[in-house]
Amino acid sequence: MPAFPRSELDEMVRRWLAENRRCEQIGDWRPLADMFTEDATYGWNVGPREDFMAVGREEIRDLALGQEMEGLDGWSYPYQKLIIDDREGEVVGFWKQQSDRTRPDGTAYEVPGIGGSWFRYGGDWMWCWQRDFFDFGNVSTLFMEMMNDGALSEGMLARIEKASSGQRMPGYYRHGETPAPIW
Repeated sequence: MPAFPRSELDEMVRRWLAENRRCEQIGDWRPLADMFTEDATYGWNVGPREDFMAVGREEIRDLALGQEMEGLDGWSYPYQKLIIDDREGEVVGFWKQQSDRTRPDGTAYEVPGIGGSWFRYGGDWMWCWQRDFFDFGNVSTLFMEMMNDGALSEGMLARIEKASSGQRMPGYYRHGETPAPIW
């Protein structure tokens, strides 16, 4: 990867964080796709035998930021720490997953631990590559708790029903079938 001026990467991160906050506020993450190159890839691991991968800006918009964020209205993903590597043109951000819903005792529903995103900068204020990492077991456990407490949104309940139907959702691939390298 080419080197980029540190000031350019700092500005890209500032723009990314501002657009993330705006998208959280409106409950629609799809506009973030405009911050990716036309041929960018965005994926994550889903378990020991499956990955999710969106290839190209429109799949990122429709699948990664559309389909995969359905039912997550009221959720926020505040970044806890960002590490910028201007020699490689890469950024790693660590974030939390927090719902605006609360338990009966008043505590917030939040995925334990921390997740993250690893980005490659493609120039012109766009990412060319993003890989997320998070503890899928912690996410699943929290969603089960929220389901039992009646705290999941209707959109998330519909999404879980669709995903548990046995039908593979777009963007999901068994290891070795992924259309782009996961790492």
